Amino acid sequence: MKASEIREMTDKELSAKLKQLKQELFNLRFANATGQLSNPMQINNCRKNIAKVQTIMAERLAKKEA
Repeated sequence: MKASEIREMTDKELSAKLKQLKQELFNLRFANATGQLSNPMQINNCRKNIAKVQTIMAERLAKKEA
């Protein structure tokens, strides 16, 4: 997921996407703990996507407050 794609989303879409990514991260961690995860890099990619969404949400909040 690219930052430009995330920036095009509305605030509600961002919140929904963040919730979805956190659920996905939980599932990936669970699969990793049980030995069912074939590609452990998926966890890192998911964490990075969560960080991107949170960063853009913080930027928008800062603009609203300024």
